[in-house]
Formats: sequence, structure tokens, C-alpha cells
Amino acid sequence: MKCLGKLTLQIIAGANIATILVMFFVGHSDIFNPVDHPLMATVGLTFPLFLCINLAFTAFWIIFSIKRVIIPFVGFIVCYAPVRVYSPLNISESLPEGTIKVMSYNVWTFKDWTDVSQPCEIVDYILEQNADIVCLQESGTMKDKRDRINRMMATQYAYNDAVKPSGSSDEITLFSKFPIVGKKRINYESKNNHSAAFILDVRGDTVIFIANHFESIGLSADEKSSFKSMMKGKMEKDSARSESQKLVSKLGRASAVRAPQAEAVTQYIRDNKGKSIILCGDFNDSPISYVRRIIADELTDCYVASGNGPGISYHVSGFYVRIDNIMCSDDWKPVRCVVDSKIKASDHYPIICWLKKRSDMDK
Repeated sequence: MKCLGKLTLQIIAGANIATILVMFFVGHSDIFNPVDHPLMATVGLTFPLFLCINLAFTAFWIIFSIKRVIIPFVGFIVCYAPVRVYSPLNISESLPEGTIKVMSYNVWTFKDWTDVSQPCEIVDYILEQNADIVCLQESGTMKDKRDRINRMMATQYAYNDAVKPSGSSDEITLFSKFPIVGKKRINYESKNNHSAAFILDVRGDTVIFIANHFESIGLSADEKSSFKSMMKGKMEKDSARSESQKLVSKLGRASAVRAPQAEAVTQYIRDNKGKSIILCGDFNDSPISYVRRIIADELTDCYVASGNGPGISYHVSGFYVRIDNIMCSDDWKPVRCVVDSKIKASDHYPIICWLKKRSDMDK
């Protein structure tokens, strides 16, 4: 029995090491360009699974063989970079004087606001938050709603501008307490999605504010419902296998479309190297993804630098992942970043970040 117990622990240790190796590979799958490797682009979505398994091994070793707890501990060290990207841990700082508050929020065309004569939960929330810059994705709506929104937002925001592709309802709207002095579309191929650079005058400094809404997965309502049933284990085995294959294929194709879009934005950032940049938007991709990585290679990911936990920003149909981001150039210091799950009026939660000019911190 003693030998059997020892063999069992060795087998479990081997399984733990195998989990770490897979976790390392999955955590670095964002190096693969989805255009060339579309299926590899979906692997990053499984990272939290292996992260949780390694946490379970940690608990197991603490109970049954404390000396072997070194195995999952080494795993976390080896996979430190992707673990930090997926679920960072930072010491919360008090907000210094002079920070600016930036919000990015996909408002889902204000779907839950059906009666224009009634208050709009999303607008009331935004006004309550009193951010300095608010970037809304999927903000296109009916004219009467748009006029009402602009009137309400004008009570706090002196400046606003919007962009949308020709023939599309996918609008990006920027509300700002700072003057908007220009804008430029960042060109890439897409029927509905888009990116734009707004030029802001922030306390006398020129800041390029890049707003994005990259290609969505494009799942139908039935496909989303099927996926949710699959995640809850309410689907027959054969059906689940068929649906999962279909989903992976669709995720891969969407990633292959998003990659050139992110590359166009990355090139725009490189073309403006040395200038002050704040970037935000709905990436429609996970933290462990090619799309997020290539942009984060040029800018500081504010959530990774100052947020805590996985920061799930998309919360319907079984897809629970952080797909909304705020990033900045080196002249800004992210002081705090949160995903606010209190408001559920959209399929996204807003992401909010407080930024401080580094030159002001040196004074």
C-alpha cells in the first residue's frame, strides 16, 4: 500500500508537470498570427482552465505532500508573464491630484433603453462616474435617442464627436471634457468595424486618443444559446462535439480578420512614436491573444499595470473574458484600472482607468 501510494503521488506529480507545460504553451500562443494559424488563435481562451488546474494541484500538494507544492509554484513562476496578463495583481494606490479618468464602454446600441421618455440607465451611470473622457462602442441608435443622449451628456461634456463606417450602424462616440481638435480614421478592411484617432487638447498637451472596435465573432443568437447550453452541460455529447468544432472554426476565422486590423492600429502607433497616446476599445479577443499582444508591445496595458483579477468585461452567452482594454504611451502612468460589473445594461461591463502624466509626478 505504501508503494502504491508513492506511485500514485508520482503519477499525479507527472500530471502536474504536464499541465504546466501545456499552460506555458497556451500562455504563449499569442505569438501565432491568426492569419497563418487561425485555430491556434483560439487556444488562449483555454488558459484560465489550466491556471485553475494548477491552483487545484497546489491545494492538493498542501494537503497530501507539502514538499511537492514546489511543482505548481515553479509552474506559476515559469508562466508568470501570461498569468500576469490574464489575472494581474497590483497594490492599489491612492489617486494623486491631477489624474484623468478614462472610460471605455461597449453600450450594445442602448438595447435595454426602449422608451425614450424614461431615464437611460447607461447614460445615468456614465454621468455618475464623471470620467474626463468617455469612449463608447456600438453607440449608434435612433435619432430621438441620440438627441436625448447628447442633451444629457452635454451637461458634463462640452465636446463630443463620432465616427462610423459608411453603410454601418457601428458607431464609436467620444465624449470629452477636453477639446477635440481633430480626428482621423485608421484604415483597414472591415464591413462593420473600425478604428479612429481623435486629437485632444489635454491641459495644453496634444494627446492622440485611439478608439477601436475590432471584428466580432459574429455568432448568431442560436449559436450563442447553443454554446451556453454546452457550457452548462445541457447538450448531448455528439451535439456538443459538433458545436464546439463549429465554434472553434468560427473563432479562428474571426481572429484572422482581426489580426490585420490590430496590425493597422499598431502601425499607426509606431508612426506616431514619441507622441502622447491613449488607446481604448472593444478588441473582441481574449487577454492571451495576438491582437492584444501586438498593441500591448507598443503601449502599456493599463489593466495589467494597475488592475486586479481577471477583469471579465464580456458577460453573456457563456463567454466570460476580458475583451475591453485601455492602454497608454510611456508618458502616462496607470494608477488604477477596474472593470465595473455593477451595471448590466449592456453585454459588456465598462472598463475605467485613472492616468497620471509622468511629467506632473516629477514636479
